[in-house]
Amino acid sequence: MSADWQSALERARANSPFLRLALGRRPDLAELLAEGKGEEALTTARAGLGEATDTGTALRQQRLSLALVLGVGDLAGAFDLDRVMTELTRFADHALDAAMLASVRRRVEDAGTSGFLAIALGKQGAGELNYSSDIDPILLYDPDTLPRRERDEPGGAAQRYARHLVELLSKHTGEGYVLRVDLRLRPASEVSPLAIPVLGAIQHYESSALAWERAAYIRARAAAGDTAAGERFLEDIRPFVWRRSLDFTAIEEIRRLTKRIRRAYDGPREPGPGFDVKRGRGGIREIEFYAQTNQLIYGGRDPALRCRGTRDALDALAAAEIVSSRTARLLGESYDRLRVIEHRLQMVDDRQTHAIPEKIEAIDTVARLHGLGDGAALLEELRAITGPVAALYDDLLGDDAQESTRQVQVPEDFAERFATRVESWRVTLRSLRSVEARRAFDDIRPDLLEALAQAPDPYHALARWETLLTRLPSAINLFRLFEQRPGLLDRVLAIITLARPLADELARRPELLDALIDPAASELPESVPTLAGRMARSESEDYEMRLGRIRQVVGEERFALGAQLIECRHDPLAIAEGLCRVAEAAVQTGAEAATAQFVETHGSIPESELAILGLGRLGGGALTHASDLDIIYLFEREIGIESDGPRPLSATLYYNRLAKRVSAALSVPTAEGALYEIDTRLRPQGKQGPLAVSFESFERYQREDAWTWEHMALTRARPIFGSASARRSLERSIAAVLDRQRDPDRLKSDVLAMRRDMLSAKPPRGPLDVKLMRGGLIDSEFLVHYLQLRERIGFDPAIEKAIAELAAAGLLPPGYAERHLALIRYLVAARLFSPDGSEPPAETRTVLARACGHANYDALLQAIAEARQCIAEQWAEHFGETLETDT
Repeated sequence: MSADWQSALERARANSPFLRLALGRRPDLAELLAEGKGEEALTTARAGLGEATDTGTALRQQRLSLALVLGVGDLAGAFDLDRVMTELTRFADHALDAAMLASVRRRVEDAGTSGFLAIALGKQGAGELNYSSDIDPILLYDPDTLPRRERDEPGGAAQRYARHLVELLSKHTGEGYVLRVDLRLRPASEVSPLAIPVLGAIQHYESSALAWERAAYIRARAAAGDTAAGERFLEDIRPFVWRRSLDFTAIEEIRRLTKRIRRAYDGPREPGPGFDVKRGRGGIREIEFYAQTNQLIYGGRDPALRCRGTRDALDALAAAEIVSSRTARLLGESYDRLRVIEHRLQMVDDRQTHAIPEKIEAIDTVARLHGLGDGAALLEELRAITGPVAALYDDLLGDDAQESTRQVQVPEDFAERFATRVESWRVTLRSLRSVEARRAFDDIRPDLLEALAQAPDPYHALARWETLLTRLPSAINLFRLFEQRPGLLDRVLAIITLARPLADELARRPELLDALIDPAASELPESVPTLAGRMARSESEDYEMRLGRIRQVVGEERFALGAQLIECRHDPLAIAEGLCRVAEAAVQTGAEAATAQFVETHGSIPESELAILGLGRLGGGALTHASDLDIIYLFEREIGIESDGPRPLSATLYYNRLAKRVSAALSVPTAEGALYEIDTRLRPQGKQGPLAVSFESFERYQREDAWTWEHMALTRARPIFGSASARRSLERSIAAVLDRQRDPDRLKSDVLAMRRDMLSAKPPRGPLDVKLMRGGLIDSEFLVHYLQLRERIGFDPAIEKAIAELAAAGLLPPGYAERHLALIRYLVAARLFSPDGSEPPAETRTVLARACGHANYDALLQAIAEARQCIAEQWAEHFGETLETDT
C-alpha cells in the first residue's frame, strides 16, 4: 500500500494539536511531507534547525522535528512501527550521549565521557521507544577514569553530571523538552545517589538484587557515554540475569508481579473509556511479560533467547519450540497493533499516556487520527486484540491469576516497588522473621501501602519506612502497639509521608517513637530549668553519657513538637518558642557538662566565668526545626589571670579552649545522634576574631569598632548562660551600646546597602521563601532594627514585642506585628513540610494551611501576600524604596 501523505497531514492537523503546532513551527518539513519526501524530511529533522547555540536547544529542536516527521510518516503508512521505534530510540541514545558529554564539559573543558556510562533499560534498551516514552537509564561511573576537576571527588563529580544531564533533557523550555528521564531503576534507588560506581552496582546485583531487576536487565544495553565500559559491565553481571539451570521460579515471580499489577490497576477490565492499553488486561505489558517469563526460564541455557526486543524474543521462543508459532504470531501482531494505538494516544497532545480517553468525543478524535470512522470502531479493534492476549496470559500464569483480592488504588509502579520490597523484607529483615510479626504486618499492609503512595515523595517515604523496620530488633512489638493504639499508625504514617525531616530522623532513630507514646507527647515543653534538669539526669557521670542524655531529650522534644505541628495541635509560634526552650536548656546543660570536664584538667579562674549570648532566632526566643544557634562566647576578667588547675592556662586561652569544647558538646554527633549547628560568626571581628572575648573587650568593640549590622544583630541578643550577675552585666552593656545617638541618614544608607548585599549573596530559594523574598521576614527585621536604632526604643529581643512598642509610638501600623507573625508561622511550619522554600507538595498543602490557622491553602497564600504587601508599604514609607512583591 502506497503512502498517503495528504490524508496523514489532514488527520494530523484536524486531530492532533501537537502535530498541528509542530507543522506550524517547521513549515520546511511540512512542505517536504506534503510532497511525499519522507526520507528527505527525516534527514532534515535529524539535523534540527542548525541555529542552536547550546546542546539543550539543539536537542529540543531535533526532538520536535523528529516527532513531527515520524508522526506524519506513521499516519501516512510510510514508516512502519519498527522504523518509528528504531528512530526514536536512536534519537534517545544520541540525546543521552550528548547530554552526558555536555554535562562533563561544563566542568572539564574538552573532556570526553570515559568512565561515565549509561545503561538503557526498558523500551530504550529494547529499541522500542514510543512517542512520549520516558527513558530509564542507569548512570554508572568509574572513579579511576571519570573526567573531573582536580579538587573534585569522583562521587561528587558524577552526581553533578547526573543532575545536569537530567535537567538538560527533562526541563521544559520554550523549545519544549528532550526526554523525560526516570532514574528509579538504579540499584536501591530510594537511598542511592543518581550515579552509581560500577563496582558498587556489580556488588548490588551479585548480592542483594530482586527478581524484577533480573527481568529489567533482559532489555539492558550500553546506550551512551563510555559504551565500551558499559558492555564490560553488562558482561560482568550476565550471571545475575541468566541462570545456567532452567529457572522455573520465574513463573512464580512473574505470577506474583502480575497479581500485584492487576490488583493495583483500578481501570476498566475491558476496552472502553479509561482502558489502559499498557496495563489493562490483555494489554502491552502482558505480552512483554509473556516473552520475558519464558526468557528468564530458558535463556540461561539458550543464548539465542536473550533478545532485547519483544517481537524478536517471541520469534526466538517460537524457533526454539518453547511457544507455538501460532502463539508467537498472535502475540507479536497484537503487540504491534497495540503499540500503534498507543502512539496515536500519545501523539494527540504529546502526553505520556496509555489510556483511552474518558470522553466519547476525545475517543473519536483518536479514532479519526488512526484512520477509523469513530471511537466505537477503535474500541472494537481493541477488544479483538486484548481478548485473545488475556486468555493466553492467563494460561501461562495458571487458574488463580485472577483471584479477587482487595484493590488498593495506588500508582502501578509504586505498587510494584512496594510489593517487591515487602518480599525482600520477609527474607532479609530480622524484625519480620516470626510468623506472628508477618501476620501483624499483613493486617496493616493495605493501610500502609495507601498512605505511602499518597506521600509527596512515595519512594523516599518507602525507604524511610524500610529503614525503620531494618533498625528494629523486632517489629512485633511495634505492630502490636499499632493494634492497641489505632491512632499511632496514622501518626507515624503522617510523619513519614508529610514531613521528610522528621521521617529521616525517625528512620535514623526508631526509638523516637517513644516520644509519641508518652502521655505528654501532645503538650508543649516545660520551662527551661525543668528541661535542663531532665537533660542533666544521666545514668552516668561519664562525659559522653551526659552528652548522649542531652541529645536523647532534645531529640524526643523536637520530634514531639514536629508531630504536634503536623497534627495542628498548637500555633506554630508556640512550637517555635518550645523549640527555643529546648535549645536553651541544651546550651545550659551542655556548657555545664563541658565546663565540668574542662575544670578537671585546667582548673577554674577565680571570680571569672563563661557566659553565652544568644542572638538571632535563639535570642528572640523562637526557633524552627532547621535553625542553627547563633551564639557569642564571653568571659569575665581580663587577660593575664591564669587558671588554678594541674595544667593552668591564661584567661584568654582558657576560655577560647573552653568555648571550643562547648561548641563540640552541642554539635558533635554521639551514639544518640547530632544536636545543633553552632554559628559563632556574630562575635567581634567575625571569623577573624577569637572565639571568646572578655566582657570589657566585647563592650569596647561594640562601642568603637562594630559595624551597623552588628548593632542590628545586637538588638536580638539575650544572655542564655551564666550567673544572674553576669547576665545583668551583659544586659547593661548591650543596652548602653544600643541606646546611643546615630546619624539617621548614615543609618539608613547602611541598612539599605546591607540589604542589597544580602539579596545579592542570598537570593530567595523558591517562590515561598518567606524569609529571603522581598517583603519577607528579612526586610521586616531590617526595618524593625532600623527603627529601633534610629528612635532608640523597642529594644526587646522578642521581635513581636519590639514591634508592639514601635507601633505604640506610631512608627508602625497597629496590625504590623500580626503580619510579621503570619510569615513566622509559615516559616516554622514550612521547615517541615517544604524546607527548600518551594511550593509545598499538593498533599501537604491542606495540613500546612491548617497548621498556620487557615481554612485552606488559598487563604494561606492570601495571608502571606497581604503580609508581604504590608511590609513592602512600610519599607517604602521609611526607606523611600519600592519592593516588588508580586513574584
